[in-house]
This record gives sequence, structure tokens and C-alpha cells, in this order.
Amino acid sequence: MTRTQPVEPFGTKLTTKSGNAVRLGTGSGTKWQIIKKARDASLQNTLVDELVDNLVTSVQNGFRHLDTAEIYTIHPEIAEAIKKSGVAREDLFVTTKYNPGIEQRHAFYKSGAESVDAALKEPDVEYIDLFLIHYPFFQKEYSHGQSLEDVWADLIQAKKDGKVRFIGGSNFTVDHLKLLSLVAGGDPEYSPQVNQIEFHPYLQNQSEGIREFAKENEILLEAYGPLSPLFRIVDSDGKEVVDHPLKPVMPRLAEKYGKTDAQILLRYTLQKGLLPITTSLQSDRQKEALAVYDFALDDEDVQLIDDTGSQFHFRGFFKNLYHTKD
Repeated sequence: MTRTQPVEPFGTKLTTKSGNAVRLGTGSGTKWQIIKKARDASLQNTLVDELVDNLVTSVQNGFRHLDTAEIYTIHPEIAEAIKKSGVAREDLFVTTKYNPGIEQRHAFYKSGAESVDAALKEPDVEYIDLFLIHYPFFQKEYSHGQSLEDVWADLIQAKKDGKVRFIGGSNFTVDHLKLLSLVAGGDPEYSPQVNQIEFHPYLQNQSEGIREFAKENEILLEAYGPLSPLFRIVDSDGKEVVDHPLKPVMPRLAEKYGKTDAQILLRYTLQKGLLPITTSLQSDRQKEALAVYDFALDDEDVQLIDDTGSQFHFRGFFKNLYHTKD
């Protein structure tokens, strides 16, 4: 048995403002957006207490990396959770994302600069640690005429002004990353430092060559959806797949290492060189998620997950925008 896989993700080394290394993050996304928007009209401008409590519990359990996006409309809850957590702002790492608009839905703001300023005002913070562009598929009729390059130029300026500490993209392809590096004049300080992508054993490259390119160019890859094989998997027709290839493999690995299936997949993600973003409403599972830095998978088990995962294809987000196989 050998264990030569990297212990930490490759690329940009994220730190809190106080200098602490940033580990896996807790997301607050789609589910909370749905809950918030489904409430009675009289409650639309009030906090979702359940989300605030969940975030506070996450921080108290050890999470320091909070991931969200403006499209989720929960910046006020993030602000309240920070205040209630008892942890200093400089010891937390907050990520949010600019929404460019898509499919009949307009961008919230007329520029990247407006988006950054709103992100500072809504959570009532002096800076955002990591500011991402949520996806690169700009349609000018929905983005108020803004292009990907326009918004990137705004993020560069925001970083120069000290409003954000790190900048990057989400769901970007190699071509998108190359384009924005050109906008930055090739300066790595103002080129994409992070790319948050969907990643799990059934989707080991969200877009062609993305992991190899990121590694070569020292771009940190963050992984959303890393636990997808443990939840509802559907085929290309939207039908649930019960007996997918990893289903019998995960319990065996969990037993071997004395860990949960989720811990195995989070550890796998780390050893593939990506930083996982996960979420849970349960305090015990939050603690379990953080307990993935005290063990390592054998190389042959990482390869087993790779090989087994490659037997099946599942993409949960942005289907048909990257590959016709979707």
C-alpha cells in the first residue's frame, strides 16, 4: 500500500487575512435561496433564522471558509452569522460571486464594480476574501451589456482598491481562464487565482483539460458537488440511477478506513488536488467533514475511485454547455 498523493490542493494558497490557511468550505446556496424566496411576501426582507443558526453552528464546529453568491440573496444572513459566531472577521474567509444573468434572468447589477460594492454593503464587511464570477456564459441582453472581460477589469480594480483579496471564476473553461489572463496582461496577481468547478468521481473534468491547466498555471480548483455520488444520481434522460458503479465501492472503503462515505469522497477530492465545498444541516456531519485532514487514502484506492467513477457520467449543473455527452 502506498500513499504518495498530495495532502493539500495545488495552486493558489488561500489564507484568511490573519494568515491562517484556508481549508474546505461550507456552502450556503441553492436550497436556502429556494427557502427564502418561497416565504410569505411579508417575510422577504427578514432573515432566515435557520440559515443563520446553521452558519453559526458551522463556524463553532470549526469551519472558517464560508461560500455563497449574490444570486442566493443571503448576504444579510452571512453578516448576522459572522456577528453571532464569536470569531473575528479576519479569521474567517468569505467567498461570494457575481451573477451575470442567464436564461431570461437579468444580472442584479449593471457592472462588476456595483456587484462588489453591494457585496460589501449587504453583509456589512470591509472586504471580501474571494470574489468569483459565477459562470462565464455572458449574454449581453441579460448582463446589462457587460462582457466577461468588462467584469474582470472591475474585479482587478476592486483588488487594487483593497475591496477583495483574491479573484477568480467559477465554471470556467481553459479558454475563459486564458482570456482573463490576457485582460490582466499576464500578471498572475490579477489573473484568475481560483476556479470553482463541479467535481466528483463521475465528473473528473468539468471541461476539457481544466485540471491539468489549473495545475500548470497554479490556479486553485475548488470543488462543488463533491459528494454527488452519495445522493440522487440521474441519467441523461433524468431518470434516477440506483445501481451506479460507486455504490458498492464506497461502503468497503469506508469500512477500511473507519470513516464515512462522505469523508472518503472529501478526502479523495483533496488528494486529487481540489479544495472541497460542502454543506450539511447536521452538526455531527459538519464535524465529520472537517475530520478529513487526519488520514490519507492509499494511492490504489484513489485510483479505484478514479477508474470506477470513469465508468459513469453525471453532470448536475450547466448540462450541455460543455459537452454533448451530457
